[in-house]
Amino acid sequence: MDTEARTEGQGSSPARRDRERGGWTRRRFVGAVAGTAAVVAVPSPAAPPADREAPEHRPEAAPPPRGPSGPRPLYVGTYTSVEGGGTGIGLASYDPESGRITGSGTLGGVPDPSYLAVHPDGRTLYAVDERQDGGVTAVRLADRRVLGTRSTGGAGPCHLSVHPSGRWLLSANYGSGSVAVHPVDATGALGERTDLVTHGSPPPGPGQQGPHAHQVLTSPDGGHVLAVDLGTDTVYTYRLDQAKGTLSEVAQAHTRPGAGPRHLTFHPGGRYAYLANEVDDTVAVCGYDPGTGRLTIGEPQPTGSRGGTNYPAQILVTADGRYAFLANRGHNSLARYAVEAGGARLRLLGTVPVGGDFPRQIAFAPDGRLLFAANQRSGTVTVFHVDPDSGGLRPAGEPFASPVAVCALPL
Repeated sequence: MDTEARTEGQGSSPARRDRERGGWTRRRFVGAVAGTAAVVAVPSPAAPPADREAPEHRPEAAPPPRGPSGPRPLYVGTYTSVEGGGTGIGLASYDPESGRITGSGTLGGVPDPSYLAVHPDGRTLYAVDERQDGGVTAVRLADRRVLGTRSTGGAGPCHLSVHPSGRWLLSANYGSGSVAVHPVDATGALGERTDLVTHGSPPPGPGQQGPHAHQVLTSPDGGHVLAVDLGTDTVYTYRLDQAKGTLSEVAQAHTRPGAGPRHLTFHPGGRYAYLANEVDDTVAVCGYDPGTGRLTIGEPQPTGSRGGTNYPAQILVTADGRYAFLANRGHNSLARYAVEAGGARLRLLGTVPVGGDFPRQIAFAPDGRLLFAANQRSGTVTVFHVDPDSGGLRPAGEPFASPVAVCALPL
């Protein structure tokens, strides 16, 4: 979600007028102001609940091994129904050593593919169709054949992820505030939806007109599915019935009113997570109990924007759990954090210019040595070398031009 989150209930923005006329429901026209970097110490986060015996602590993951040399595939999400947008999923490759991106065309037949994910076996790509009548599309990567599209049952799906079992696709409908589940068959194709859960409570937060599910992901232990809802200032925890593909709510975690949570990522140790709050321009460290699925949200912490107009987008953690990076839209930077106390604390190291305008999404290469940023307003993908020892970021060549780049998925 972009500036529309701030304007709902505060006037008549173009996006809101489109929504009231029954058109597309979210975040195409935005404005932002750049700011300056900062080095800030942040307060201690919430700890996992202590009222039950904690499961055995998972060791921190080792960095992924280096992959094979030679070009690797990169897929770029866009909007196809806006002026200057793309015509489908952008096809490219990148050099894993230099980070240089080379374009190779477009995969058509997928409308408004604004977010992408890949099956754990690497054979199938999934895209949301972020439209009023939302859908999810499967693409076989071997021959780039579209395997079909299924309805999400909601409006404006903006995020999707594959359950670690590879048997279920989870998607978040921003416009209608709901989460959908689809089965995945042996070919990677999608079956009819098995569940649709709408966030009916708590009521919408300040300035919001309803629930806005912005992300859905599986916890590292595989036992729970979490949905981040910007409209209700809530992270919902569900259990997924892996035989039926249905969701049962087991917990809710509430941010402070008006925070507008957007994106959650877990520390590899599995006991902490980090939450980017779009509307109030903060991040929070969260304690996580794998046994109950309960998330405990800590105090708001700075993003490095120093109070300028800024909308945090996505936060990532390195595979070794030592550093975290946050995409700042408006400040147009990547905030760098040291992860301390086994994941329980973030320390803001400063910010690095992203080299583009409005970084909507960021992603690591599989080996963690490169970080990609999709910059929506400049229509570029920028790449950075990641120093594993210091967490430093160094630009890797010139930005790659791609129309309305809103998602970059390196494989």
